[in-house]
Amino acid sequence: MAQAQALAMRLPSWRRRWLLIGLLACFGLLLGRSIYLQGMHRDFLQQKGDQRYSRTISLFAHRGMITDRNKEPLAISTPVESVWASPADVEIAPNLTKKLAELLKLKPADINKKLKNDDKEFVYLKRRMSPEDAARVMQLGIPGVFLQREYRRFYPEGDNAAHLIGFTGVDDQGQEGVELVYQNWLAGKLGSRRVIKDRQGHIIEDLEAVKVPQEGRDLVLSIDRRIQYLAHRELAKAIEINKAKAGGIIVIDSRTGEVLALANQPTYNPNHPVNIAGKSRNRAIVDTFEPGSTLKPFTIATVLDNGSFKPDTMINTGNGKLNIGPATISDSHPAGIISVAQVIQKSSNVGAAKIALTLRPQAMWGTFNQVGFGSTAHVGFPGEASGRLRPWQHWRPIEQATMSYGHGISLSLMQLVRAYTVFANDGELKPISLVKIKDAPIGQHVFSAQTAHEVRDMLELVVQAGGTAPLAQVSGYRVAGKTGTAHKLVGGQYAENLYVSSFIGMAPASNPRLIIAVMVDEPSAGQYYGGAVAAPVFREVMAGALRILSVPQDAAGKTIQPGGAFPEVKESV
Repeated sequence: MAQAQALAMRLPSWRRRWLLIGLLACFGLLLGRSIYLQGMHRDFLQQKGDQRYSRTISLFAHRGMITDRNKEPLAISTPVESVWASPADVEIAPNLTKKLAELLKLKPADINKKLKNDDKEFVYLKRRMSPEDAARVMQLGIPGVFLQREYRRFYPEGDNAAHLIGFTGVDDQGQEGVELVYQNWLAGKLGSRRVIKDRQGHIIEDLEAVKVPQEGRDLVLSIDRRIQYLAHRELAKAIEINKAKAGGIIVIDSRTGEVLALANQPTYNPNHPVNIAGKSRNRAIVDTFEPGSTLKPFTIATVLDNGSFKPDTMINTGNGKLNIGPATISDSHPAGIISVAQVIQKSSNVGAAKIALTLRPQAMWGTFNQVGFGSTAHVGFPGEASGRLRPWQHWRPIEQATMSYGHGISLSLMQLVRAYTVFANDGELKPISLVKIKDAPIGQHVFSAQTAHEVRDMLELVVQAGGTAPLAQVSGYRVAGKTGTAHKLVGGQYAENLYVSSFIGMAPASNPRLIIAVMVDEPSAGQYYGGAVAAPVFREVMAGALRILSVPQDAAGKTIQPGGAFPEVKESV
C-alpha cells in the first residue's frame, strides 16, 4: 500500500491523462486503418491475395485437322505440355536447378535468369514438351512450377505438301500456307478456368465455372495425297537431273478447277521449320515468270474465234526471220510456209508474231485479260501474284509481236494452269479451288466451243512426231499440251544462258480430266527446252494420276514410240 501510494505521488494526474489519450489515439488509428483497408481499399488487398493464390488457367482449343479430299490427314494436333513458373512462388535449391535444367535441356543460368524477376506472375520455362518428359519435371516437386496443356501440329506428309499446307508457330498460330489462310476456321477459341492453388501447385478450389474452349473446325482440301506425293517426287527428280535452281508443278481437275497437287522445289520440313529462308515461298503461286510459247495458243484462239483465220490457213514464215523496226524475231529452224496448226506444233515465233499483228491490240489484250493474266487467280493464298500485263494503249508493234509467244508478259504458274481450263471446257474459264467442292462451278465463257476444240487438236500435234514435246506422250491416252522456253530477265535484260523451261498439258485429250503445268527454273545440265526438261515430268505425273483416278483410256492399244526415236524439234527462245 505504501509503495502504490509512493508511485501515485510520483506520476502526476495530467501525465496519466495524456498517456490514456495517446493509447486511445493509437487504437483509433488502427481502427481507421482497418476500416480503410477492409472497406475502402478492399479491391487492392483482394488483388494482392489473388496474385499469390488465384490463377486463371487457359484451356487451349484443339486445332482443326487438315485432310486431303479422301479424308487422309495432312495436319493434325497432338497434346503436349508446357512447363511454366510463378517466379515469386518458386523455391528451388541449386541441386534441383541443375536437375531441372537437364530435363528441360537448358542451362542452369537460363533458368535462373527466367526466375530472377519476382514481379512476373507467369513465365514459360519450356514449351511443347512430351507428356512423359513433363511428368519427370513435376516429379522434382519444385514449388511454383506448373504444367499447361497445349497442342503441337504434326504434318504426316512432311515436305511433300509443305508449301501448300504451311505450318504453325509456337503459339499454334498459322504462319504459312493454308494454316495461315484458314487460321480463324482451324484455330477455335480459348477457354479458361479460375482456381486457387497452394504453393505446391495443387488446385484447392474452383473460383469460377469453366469456360469451355471452342474446338477448331476440320478442313478438307482438294488435294489428293497420292497425286501430291507423285508430283513432289517427279519434280524433285527433274530438279536434280537438270541441276536446276527451282521448280513448280500444279495438277488440277479440269472440270472443277480443284487443285489435286501443288509442289515446289526447293522445299522444307514443316515439322521442323528451321533455316527455311528462301525455301518456304510457294513459287507456283507467288512467283512470276515469262511463260514463253505456252501463250501462243491464246493468240491463235483469238484469231480463230473472230473468224480471221482457220486451222489450215497458211502462214509464210520465210527463212525464220521477221524484222520489226530494229528488232528481229527468229525461229530455231526455218519452216517456210506452214499452217496455223503447225505454228503451234512447231512453236514458230515468226508465225505467232505475224498472226498477232493482224489483231487490234485491244482484242489481244482482251483475251489475255479474260483468261486472268494481269490479275490474281483468286485462290486466297497469301502473297498471290497478279503478274504483269501492260495496258494495250502502250503497246508498240514489237511488244504485241513478242507477247504472242510469251515475252514481255509475266504470270504465275497458277495463272497459267487456270487459263488453260478454257481449252479443256469448251471455252469456259474455271475458278481454282484449294478446298474440296461438291459441284463443278460455273465458269466464264471466253471462246466458243469450236475454237476450244480446234486449239486442243493443235495441242495434240505438239506431242506427236514433228512437235516440240513427244516426251509428253502417255501410253493409252491422247495428250494435248504446249512447251515453253524463255530467257530469264536479269536486271532488265534477257540473260543469254539462263532459261525458264515449262510444259502444260491435259489428258485424255478427247475429254480432258486433268491439267498439269510444270515449270523448271534455270536448268543447267545441258538441256533447257521445255520439251526436254519439263515434258518428262508431265508425262510421269499424268500417267500416275490417271491410273490413280481410274480414268478410262481414249487411245487404248496405241503404240507410243520412245521419245529418243523422235527428231528433236527445237524451240526458239
